[in-house]
Amino acid sequence: MYQAADIVVKAVMIGLALASFVTWTVWVAKAVELWAAKRRLKSAIRRIGAAPSLGAAVETFARSGGTGGTLVRAAGEEMARSLPVLDHVEGQGVKERVTSRLSRIEANAGRRIALGTGVLATIGATAPFVGLFGTVWGIMNSFIGISQSQTTNLAVVAPGIAEALLATALGLVAAIPAVIIYNVFARAIAGYKLLLADASAGVERLVSWELDARRVPAGVRLAQAAE
Repeated sequence: MYQAADIVVKAVMIGLALASFVTWTVWVAKAVELWAAKRRLKSAIRRIGAAPSLGAAVETFARSGGTGGTLVRAAGEEMARSLPVLDHVEGQGVKERVTSRLSRIEANAGRRIALGTGVLATIGATAPFVGLFGTVWGIMNSFIGISQSQTTNLAVVAPGIAEALLATALGLVAAIPAVIIYNVFARAIAGYKLLLADASAGVERLVSWELDARRVPAGVRLAQAAE
């Protein structure tokens, strides 16, 4: 059917086949990326929760990649930058600056993990209409063939109509998996963003503890450490 199709219908079929290939390529690549990112982030959340202080967490993540390490190091940098004034001002400003940096890191990580999924939505929305265009074009050519042959014999009409319907079928083959995969990724990315929020909250707790610990007199801290 493809060999006998009009050049426009052939172009539609090739485009839809490429769209289907892109869909499955994105599925494989993004599934692996999401699995690895979630695995690293869950490990980071456990290590953040186990850290006794922000300084210990910074040391733990000193050579660690991933978003969890970025969150911890950003908080450590902000605390180090604020050390000269911490004894003279309230810690609320430090908390706000840390929260601001962590929120930007979260947003960037969310955008980065979502890259490539937009094409799935585009394919899912447009592929059926592209296939329909190929069908309409093929049926038009069939009618032109009927008028030129001056016969309504099924043997003359059927091949053109079959070619036209194949374009619609290819459109559905490209669109349906794209929509399903996009929805699966949307849920997975939402879960990843929740993990990001958990990691960020863990870092903020360490910062809060660090600020509170600095407000305790040195003698009291030493006595507590001795106990």
